[in-house]
Amino acid sequence: MANNNLMGAEESLNIHEAFVVKYQKPIIIAVLAIIIVIAGIFAYKNYISAPREEKASTALAKGQEYFDNEMFDKALNGDGAGYVGFTKIADDYSGTDAANLANLYAGLSYANLGKWNEAVKYLDEYDAEGDQMVSPAAEMALGHAYAHVNQIDKAIDAFNKAADMADSKAADNTNVSIAPISRLEAGMLLESQNKKDEALKIYQDIKAKYVTAALVQSGEIDKYIERASTK
Repeated sequence: MANNNLMGAEESLNIHEAFVVKYQKPIIIAVLAIIIVIAGIFAYKNYISAPREEKASTALAKGQEYFDNEMFDKALNGDGAGYVGFTKIADDYSGTDAANLANLYAGLSYANLGKWNEAVKYLDEYDAEGDQMVSPAAEMALGHAYAHVNQIDKAIDAFNKAADMADSKAADNTNVSIAPISRLEAGMLLESQNKKDEALKIYQDIKAKYVTAALVQSGEIDKYIERASTK
């Protein structure tokens, strides 16, 4: 019995490790791509907005430049030449759209530096509710950060929330990019907790709902269904 328990624990750990290795870069890259696309729209909107918002947006612009060039330390902490850093922008201009986005940038910067506790702090501060483009990917990044600090239940909740957000914004309530991957990640973490029945249901739901998603079309989801079906 002890050996079986040990084997089960090792299998769960391997599933968790596979999750964080396989999906770390895709999640971060997905969020980066989305926020880079909206950066110009955001800046334009806020340059014609209230003075405090405009000042915050001006401060944020230099950080976006450092971030896009993967200079994450400077993006976070400033350059000593006038730019103060995402963390200070988030604090000094709290309540503005720029400060909210600074929280997201800060969280992703910390994630890229492998500082996962700090990533959780800032990603959790980001208010994604009103955003139509970034929110599902940001919530997925938060789930990934939670997984890295072994807050597995919170990670599962975040991944499911990300999928629900993505689906709610799709024309037919079926997003075939972020949503199936987010649900897959939730399922993998459930497997890491030896909750195979719950994981199996998620995998089966993915196959039934997201029929045109690459995960389903490639047949990859069947591998997860088969694994979770094995008792």
